[in-house]
Amino acid sequence: MSGRTLVLGDGGWGTALALAIHRAGRDVTVWSVDATYADHVARTLQNPKFLPGISIPAGIRWTSSISGALADAEEYVSVVPTQFVRSVAESFSGGLADLPACSASKGLELETLRRPTQILTEAASARAGVAVLSGPSHAEEVGRGAATSVVIAAEDASLSEHFSGLFSGDSLRIYTSQDVAGVEYGGALKNVIALAAGIADGLQLGDNAKAALVSRGLMEMARFGTSHGAARDTFFGLSGAGDLMVTCYSKHSRNRSLGERIGAGESLEAIRSSSEKVAEGVWTCQALHAAAHEAAVDLPITNQVHAILFEGRDPQDAVRELMSRPNRPELDSPAESKR
Repeated sequence: MSGRTLVLGDGGWGTALALAIHRAGRDVTVWSVDATYADHVARTLQNPKFLPGISIPAGIRWTSSISGALADAEEYVSVVPTQFVRSVAESFSGGLADLPACSASKGLELETLRRPTQILTEAASARAGVAVLSGPSHAEEVGRGAATSVVIAAEDASLSEHFSGLFSGDSLRIYTSQDVAGVEYGGALKNVIALAAGIADGLQLGDNAKAALVSRGLMEMARFGTSHGAARDTFFGLSGAGDLMVTCYSKHSRNRSLGERIGAGESLEAIRSSSEKVAEGVWTCQALHAAAHEAAVDLPITNQVHAILFEGRDPQDAVRELMSRPNRPELDSPAESKR
């Protein structure tokens, strides 16, 4: 390949993906919204705020200039927090329109309830297509080259194959899919369940309760996704169950960690003010709660997480309410699955 791959976003995940692309033999430019910080990373070859302890090759270019970012770019990977995808894409004033795109953001836009690929299609006027990358892939491990498998989905198989070739390397194995909605919903919704899993950890509910919470959370993810056009099977693959497991159990998970602090008695405001790192599940919980209400989809775990975060409910009361729900069949009926 000639030219360069543009990575939008200098956070931990954007940096890790830039490193993966560089290892696969591609020239990379990382765009940052912060000129001072971009210069710092370029000078020190370290990203201490978002991916500490990982050395960055001098061959990766860092810039805050839009014209500099677009120079020689042949495709781009968007790794911007979901709530800022639209404004960042619009700031490029059409310069991204003819570049193949891959979204690696995980969330839903609060105002529109749109997925990141949909936002890019609208805001960047994407004419070359938008794929999505998701799966169990903490930045800390991808950044140091630990063995990882993810999935890339695109409606056009040639687009997923293009990005699969771009990322594939000795430590990063890529699977492909055409279920863009399923892969994207899996990556977004699992963060809400990870918040719940963290709250369970903070409350010291134990392994039994957490395992039940995670498995029922997966059912919620599949129920919502299939009601919004996704394939049910996708939620039992890498971007669903795989990403859910790693996010609910890993020490690296920002969403699980935030939930644990909530369960231990800290306030959401205090936690958010203590770190620049983004826990996407907080925003996604708000969007998902609204979308589920609009579509009349039953998401009891999501409802309780929303009540804890935004309605002042005591986590112990939320647990009691979940445990006192009427008995029901474990698996959704076909009508519920397709609703």
